[in-house]
Formats: sequence, C-alpha cells, structure tokens
Amino acid sequence: MQFENISKFREVALFIVVALVWGASFPAINLGLESLPPILFAALRYDVAAVLVFAFVALKGLAWRPTSYEDWLLIVIGGSLLIAGHFALLFTGQQYVTGGVASIVLSLSPIVTPVFAIAFLPNQRLGVMDVLGLAFGLLGVGIIAQPGSTALGGGQLYGIALLVASATSFALGAVLTARLQTTLSLVSLQAWMMLVGATLLHLTSALHPGESLAAASWTPEALAAIAFLAVFASAIGYLAYFDLQDRVGPVETSLVNYASPVVATVSGWALLGEPVTDATMLGFAVIAFGFWLCKWSAFTWKVTGLTGRIRHYRAARSPDLVVVGTSVYHRDR
Repeated sequence: MQFENISKFREVALFIVVALVWGASFPAINLGLESLPPILFAALRYDVAAVLVFAFVALKGLAWRPTSYEDWLLIVIGGSLLIAGHFALLFTGQQYVTGGVASIVLSLSPIVTPVFAIAFLPNQRLGVMDVLGLAFGLLGVGIIAQPGSTALGGGQLYGIALLVASATSFALGAVLTARLQTTLSLVSLQAWMMLVGATLLHLTSALHPGESLAAASWTPEALAAIAFLAVFASAIGYLAYFDLQDRVGPVETSLVNYASPVVATVSGWALLGEPVTDATMLGFAVIAFGFWLCKWSAFTWKVTGLTGRIRHYRAARSPDLVVVGTSVYHRDR
C-alpha cells in the first residue's frame, strides 16, 4: 500500500511538473519574442535542448545510434513536423496573440489527429463523436478569433491561423510517426528529432527575408527565455511527459493538453499583464468539450473500469495495434 501511495504521488507530481513547465513556456515565448526573431528563437531553444537530451541519453547508457531505415524516416518526419514545422509556426504566430490564446488554440491538435488517422492509418473511420468533437474544436477557435470583430487588431487573426497550422503540423507528425517501428527509446528519438528540427529551423531562419542574427537583441530576458524553454519546457518537460505516459497511459497523460493552457493564461496575466477575455475563456471551454467528445469512449472506459485498461494494455503490446495519443488503430500488416 505504501508503495502504491508513493507511485500515485509521483504520477501526480509528474503531471503537475509537465503542466507547469509547458504552460509557463507560452509567456516565456512572448518574453523572448520581444528581442529575438521567432524562427531563430525556436532554433536556439532546440539547439540547447538537443544537447541536454543527448547528454541524458549518454548518462543513462541508452542506445543512441539509428540502425534502420525506419529509425531515420521517423527522425526526419518527427524533426520536420513535430519540431521544425510545429514550432516555426507557433513562434511566428505567437507574435500576434497572448500566450494564453496560443496555448488554447494549440489544444486543438489532439482533436485534429483523427482526421489524419483516417487518411494515413488503414481501415479507420471517423465516428460521430469524432466529427462532433472536430466541429466543436473549430467552433472554439472561431470564438477566440472572432472573425470580423473590430476588437481584433495587429494581425491577431493571422496569428491564430498560424497557430491552427502549427497544431495541424503536430497532429500530422504524430500520426505519421505512429506508423513506424523503431529500435530506439523515446528519449533517444526525441534527441534526434530535436537535432533535426533545430537544423531545419536554422535553415528556415537563414532563408527568411525578415530574420537575421543582426535583428536579435541578446537581452537578459531573451537569454532567460531560451534557457527556460530549452531546459525546463523541452528537456525536463519531455522526459517527465514520457515517464508519466509510461505510468498512467495516453488517456490520462493527454489531459496535460488542457491543464497547461490554464497555467499559460494565469501566468501570462500575472507575469506579463496579458488580458484574459470572455471570448478566450468560452473558446477554451468549447475546445475542451470537443476534445472530450473525441475521447468520449476512452474516458468512459477509464471511468467505468476494466475495458479501457485492457484496450490500451493490448495496444501497447500488440504489433497489430498503434496508439496515437488516446486513440488505438489497427496496423496494416
């Protein structure tokens, strides 16, 4: 019993750590964007994060060298979509919105995931709940964006469009990488994805006409933002996330997507004075409801007991099943 209590305490602690560092990353991004070009800023974040995670891999003695074609394919897809595409769009879009709004729009990602699963994972169909969840998710984004409202200025609608594209890039990357088998641990894969992503971000920044090293101002706030995002939000955050997922499974872990926006909104308001509008709060509630609809069966099984546990237990161990977030799909043999 004492061991179980310690284990539960660690699970709760891990959840809180991930929610806090990922939520606080959004005001940190806004702080750094005051001095750094967005894509270069994202690249610098993952330069440092990749070094830290590779150091952790070496310290733990984990296998680090990709040995198969699928290893490299997974690394390239993950680095391109989950890191480079996702964060280039996120950092660029967040120039126009508060951290709270950015975090809420990004919570659309797990709602969009089933759409790509239909296209890229065989024998999948969108259920009624999936369609309703997607509809509510898009409705929530629309409420936040308030298209046509004179209250939106300074390119906020453009920023929200970039954030939707960022969420879409992450969802597509999650589905495509879920199809691939790998010989490496999740931590080693994440290190390689960070390295590939940072390289692509630097290349994109160098080719972008509005970005240059000369445009960067190396203020203490900018350096602190890079350090926080690289050390806490990336290295520590991802390691804690994977540990939590191993312990409680993808359903409970996915709730971090809806705890971190609360942290982002509150910390942005407290630290940077970012406004919290009624539309933002209503939009978040609608998106969260859409997420619940998409994951309705998974949450129902978790609440009622054994069915959900058996489903994810089998999925985690069966070569015929793939878990993408909180969804389980059949693999094409």
